[in-house]
Amino acid sequence: MFDGHDEGSSRQRNVFGAPLATCSNDPRTGFFRDGCCHTGPQDRGLHIVCAVMTDEFLRYSRAVGNDLSTPAPQYGFAGLKPGDRWCLCGARWKQALDAGCAPQVILAATHEAMLQLVTLDALMAHAVDVS
Repeated sequence: MFDGHDEGSSRQRNVFGAPLATCSNDPRTGFFRDGCCHTGPQDRGLHIVCAVMTDEFLRYSRAVGNDLSTPAPQYGFAGLKPGDRWCLCGARWKQALDAGCAPQVILAATHEAMLQLVTLDALMAHAVDVS
């Protein structure tokens, strides 16, 4: 399905089929920590949705076993706060959607592979970068 980061990152596309935009460099996100929601065979969690963190989502994520708000300096992770953009695992975003607390998304920076998990309409209903 994917070419891999090194070979295919420049060809990876967003949910509209356009080149994948940067999600965040502060904090630096992405499975490859390149600021983008690129994916490849190594990315088993599929960190493909550029999500905007909210208090509600961070509390939800902690409750289901993925604490994204607590710093982990040993991994160079300062912890996320509301407003931060982060390449979230696609399955976690869908899980939060089903629970009624999905964070907003940046569609231009969300990988097209996300369309295998949810519809474009579901993503657009949570988008901050479309009118």
